[in-house]
Amino acid sequence: MTGTQERIRVLIADDQPLVRRGLALILAPDPAFEVVAEADDGQRAVDLAHRHRPDVVVMDIRMPVLDGVRATERIVRELPACRVLALSTFDMDEYVVAALRAGASGFLPKDVSPEELSAAVRTVHTGEAAVAPRLLTRLISTYVTTPRLPQSPVPVSDLGELTPREIEVWHLLATGLDNAEIASTMGISVSTVKNYITSIFAKLSVRDRAQAVIAAYESGLVEARSANPAG
Repeated sequence: MTGTQERIRVLIADDQPLVRRGLALILAPDPAFEVVAEADDGQRAVDLAHRHRPDVVVMDIRMPVLDGVRATERIVRELPACRVLALSTFDMDEYVVAALRAGASGFLPKDVSPEELSAAVRTVHTGEAAVAPRLLTRLISTYVTTPRLPQSPVPVSDLGELTPREIEVWHLLATGLDNAEIASTMGISVSTVKNYITSIFAKLSVRDRAQAVIAAYESGLVEARSANPAG
């Protein structure tokens, strides 16, 4: 890292002091990060996010006063430049999907390694989703089982705005393929896949891969039984 690069400003929100301290001790020694604040509940996280304007909030999704899902929704709505990385005790957790639906850009289990935490913070800071594609698909196919909610970003009628090729890319993305696998399946380059995905995100008004996958299930483009459950 050169001196001309700005550090990634991180706010850590968790109601367990030892978890907060542990996460801070992982990130603080790395010159790429600056831990600007710590919060012990969701409301405090929202308040501190407004005060410190972090680039990334590492957010426990089960907290008192204001839970992490509602805190995520407020931060993403009120501070659109801020990214949220959700934390959960369990990989398969319906609250994780709720957090992703609310605008979190990824999630990690609490037993994550230091290397995985650092990589995930960097990933969400760039605007990408920090969730393994097949794990994301497995999560969403398990818990997104109800009809589309009114506040969800993608009405079924809007699918007509996508080209047939874009719908094909979106479907493959939603079934758990990464960009290289989509490129191989369709016989196109990875850079072309990326261009399609950028256009898909814009047309669907979604922020990242996680929200695009949720939208695919909620719109009916993909059904749970059609997703690949393998890790």
